[in-house]
This record gives sequence, C-alpha cells and structure tokens, in this order.
Amino acid sequence: MTRAAVLGLEDGSTWWGEAFGDGSPASGEVVFNTAMTGYQEIASDASYNGQIVVLTYPLIGNYGTFDRAAESRRPWVEALVVREVVTTCREGTIDLDAYLRSYGVPGLAGIDTRALVRRLRAKGTLRGAILQVPPHRSQDPDIAREAVAKAQATAPLAAKPLVVESTGLPRQTGSGPKVALLDTGVKENQVRCLVRRGATVKIFPATSTAREILSWSPDGIVISNGPGDPAAIPQIAATTRTLLDAVAARGTSRPLPILGICLGHQLVARAIGASTSRLPFGHHGANHPVQDLRTGKVAITSQNHEFQVDESSIPSDSGFVVSSRNLNDGSVEGLVHERLPIRTFQYHPEGAPGPRDNEPVFDAFMDDVRDAVARK
Repeated sequence: MTRAAVLGLEDGSTWWGEAFGDGSPASGEVVFNTAMTGYQEIASDASYNGQIVVLTYPLIGNYGTFDRAAESRRPWVEALVVREVVTTCREGTIDLDAYLRSYGVPGLAGIDTRALVRRLRAKGTLRGAILQVPPHRSQDPDIAREAVAKAQATAPLAAKPLVVESTGLPRQTGSGPKVALLDTGVKENQVRCLVRRGATVKIFPATSTAREILSWSPDGIVISNGPGDPAAIPQIAATTRTLLDAVAARGTSRPLPILGICLGHQLVARAIGASTSRLPFGHHGANHPVQDLRTGKVAITSQNHEFQVDESSIPSDSGFVVSSRNLNDGSVEGLVHERLPIRTFQYHPEGAPGPRDNEPVFDAFMDDVRDAVARK
C-alpha cells in the first residue's frame, strides 16, 4: 500500500510526498546534491552521516544498486528525497527502494525538488524531519506541525559523534609500500585508488593515536574524508598535529608523505592553527570547478562538505600555502607545504560519483611514497 510522508523544515515549511524505502521516521540537516548519477555512492558515503539528502536530478533509481557501487558497509544518509523514484531495475541489481529498506533508511518521492533546493540555497542548510503516515492522513496539518517540531528539535551536526560512528574496523589490503589510512569515514574508492597504484593500505580507526599509526612504520599517511564539523573532533586534530610534527622532525632527508582529503584537509588545517567555518549550503555535487594555482589548470571535481578552511587564518609561519581554489565561490580547495611532502585537497579526487580526472592526486602521493622508500 502506498504510504504518504511529509518533510518538515525548521523554517516551518512542509513538503508532502510518497514514501519509499524504510517506514521509519528520520531527522537531520537537509542538503542537496546536484550529481546526475551515483545515487548509491552518495547514499553510502559516510560524509553524509546525519544528513537528509535531496537529489536534484529528477529521475533516481533507474539502474538499481549493486555491491561494487557501495562506498562503505551501509548507507549513511538519514534519508533520500527525490522527485521521482524508479522501483524496477535491470536483472542482477537491487532496486533503490529495496536497498534502502534493507538498511532501515527512509525515502521521500514526489517532491518538487527544484523548489526545495531553491529554498535551501536562499536560506542555507536547514534541519528537517520526515514522518510517514497512512494515505488517508496525507496533508494532515497536525502531522505537518509534528514534522516541523521534530526538525526544530534536531541536534546540530556538531553535537553528534558522527566520525566515531562512521569509522570502520582495522583492516589491511594490497601489497607494496605501506600507507596508513586514518579512517574518519573513508570511501572505498580511495582505498582502491591507492591499492591500484601498488600500496599496502592499513586502515586505522578514527580513534587511533599517532603512536599507534607511527608504530606500523608507514611509508605514507592518508587522512580520509568524513562527516560533520572538524571543530567537533579536536582529539583527531590533535592526532593530526602529532603526525605533522613527526613529518617535520624527519625533514626532507627521511620524508613521510601525508595526503589529506576533504575532512582530512580540514583536520590538517586545524592542526596547524587555522580555523574552519560553515559554508552557506555546502558543496555537494560532481561538477565543481577548481583551479590549481600553481599551474593555472582547471579541473571539474566531485565534492561533499559543509565546512571550509578560512584562508586568512592560515598561520604565515606554518609553511603551508593555498594550492587550489574553488571557482564558484573562491573557497580554499587545497593546501601544500612549501618544503615537506604534505598535500591536502578539499574535493574528492577518487570521484565516486563524479569525474575520475583527478586521480593523478594519488599518482603524485604514491610518487612521494616511493621516493620516501628509496631514501630509507
């Protein structure tokens, strides 16, 4: 039987539609993603933990879901909101409705996503809540008011242990130079990109200490993407600071390369004393233009973050300079150390979804790693 559902936003607006996926209620910050494909990769990206995601492309679910497309062990979105959902798909795949239902994730279809996104762009990210009801209670004003009240009572991202929830179990894969990956919500394609380039990747949970990571004697370190506000996890920024100190102590004669991606980029910035702040409505999509300030080249990138590094706060004596910039809003998209092999990127060089044009980021990192191995 068809189920009705309503999305209530903290500003008092309500959006009625038809439920799919699981029948449970959901609440979280409401953000939008402009990618045309990759809905499973989006749903299973731990960076979306704590968020209700609105997909702007009008038709979602037409090619089903499959194991290879999953970016983590489960979907992390609180809920998906779409204009139209396809509940049939090709043989050998699982339809999106069944996929979400099997993990307890609700969905809401039949929404004017264009109007909803315009509201989010005008007002910024808003907290929201989804409630499901029998069809005869569709448009019930009492249910709508309840959804708005739940949205207004939803805790902000900074109040939730999102990174600790998202981190995985320790594991090791691949063969070759040793790369330690600090998992603050890593996407599987980051691991694949490293392994394809000949790395042995050992994944350390977000709660790992710098001593635990360094005791493995890695040849390189990656600090991954992840959800939430970097200011809410000072203990991981402190771990990052210790790792940076270890790199500085080794200098250029015994280099230890570090690569920070998305949240990892922000953690490196906070570790050197810079601040981070919230973007009006975040960057979520697969078509964000970024310019490399050293070469002048422009790349189209995949992005998924709510926060940015404040350029003016980067200490002048840190050795770090801005290496790339977002051409839409001018925000910082990368940092590089002037002397040490430390690079960070706000965007997702692994894509998934989105362009894979930026995978040379991993090539450059692994070149640094192999150089470090050669100098041992």
